[in-house]
Amino acid sequence: MKTLVTGCSGFVGLALAELLLSQGEEVVGFDLSPVPPAALALFSALPGGFAYQQGDVRDAIALHYAMHTHRPQQLVTLAAITADTRREREASQAIFDVNVGGVLAAIGAAADCGVARVLHISSGSVYGATGRAPFSLDEARSPLAPEGLYGLSKRTAEEAALRLASLRGMPLCIGRLGTCFGPWEADSGVRDTLSAPLQLLQIARQGGTALLPRDSQRDWLYVRDAAQAIADLLAQARWQLPVYNVAAGFTWWLSQWCRRLEARHPGFRWRLAEPGEVPNVDLYADYDRASLSVQRLCEATGFVPRFDLAAADQDFHQWLACTARHEHKGAQ
Repeated sequence: MKTLVTGCSGFVGLALAELLLSQGEEVVGFDLSPVPPAALALFSALPGGFAYQQGDVRDAIALHYAMHTHRPQQLVTLAAITADTRREREASQAIFDVNVGGVLAAIGAAADCGVARVLHISSGSVYGATGRAPFSLDEARSPLAPEGLYGLSKRTAEEAALRLASLRGMPLCIGRLGTCFGPWEADSGVRDTLSAPLQLLQIARQGGTALLPRDSQRDWLYVRDAAQAIADLLAQARWQLPVYNVAAGFTWWLSQWCRRLEARHPGFRWRLAEPGEVPNVDLYADYDRASLSVQRLCEATGFVPRFDLAAADQDFHQWLACTARHEHKGAQ
C-alpha cells in the first residue's frame, strides 16, 4: 500500500512514516519543509520505500503533480498550522488557508488522481469549551465548541472535508488527535506551542528550573501510539463510522513527568509559580481539557496504547540518546 502524507515533516507525520515504513509500506511525504536528515537516514534503513515531494498544501497544482507522479492509494492529511494567539492576531487568514483550504485542495487532487480514500487528521481542539466539563469527550455526544482560530479551523475543515468527499464519492474518515509528545517534536515554524512534556524536557536538559502555572493532568498521547492508532485506522478495509478520537485513554500529572526528569537530569528543578511569577512552561489554556474517549477507536481497530508514562519516558530518552549519537557521527 502506498500512502501520501501531507505535513510529513511534522513530528506526527514523521512518526507515522517511520511506522508505515517499518511495516514495509510505501510512503510519499508531502511538505513545504524538508524532512530532517536524521529521519531520512532512518527511513533509508527501513524495509519500506520513502519518497519526498516538496510542496505547499495550498498549491493544488503541486498536489496534483505529487499524486499523479507517485500514484498513492490513500491519503492522510496532517498538514496544519497549530496557532497561538499571536499568530491568530497577525496571520488569521493563513491559519484557515492551510487548515481548511489545504485539506480541500488535497482531497480534490486525490479525487482527480484516483486515490481510493482519505484519512483526515483533525484535533481534539474541536471540542473546545466542552472540554472544560469533567466528562470524557465522546465523538457522538460531546458538542463541538472550539475557542480559538485553530480549533475553529479544524472544525470547519472536518465539515468541509466530509462534504467534498461526499460530492466526489470518496470514502473519508476523520481522526481527532489528542495532545501528542515524543520523538521528532520540534519547533517547525507552524507549531507555535510545543507540548508541555517537551518544554519541561528542554529545561531539564539545560539544568534549569521549570515554573509551572499549575500541576496539569491530561491524557498526553505518546506520538508512537498516535502513529499506531492512525495506522490501525488505515488498516481497516472499511470505516464503519465517520469520526474517531485518537488519544491515549489514560491521564497523568506533569508533576509525575517532572519527577522522572529530576531522576535523569540532576541539575533540573521544578515548582509551581508563585503568585505574580511568570511561568516558563506554557499549558495552552487556563484549564486542563477533559480526556478524549477512545472506546470507539479501540472497538473498531483493537488499538491498545503501548506507552504509559514509564514506557514513554524510557523510549523518549533512548530515542534522544540514539539521535545524539547519529548526529555526532555525522559531524565527524
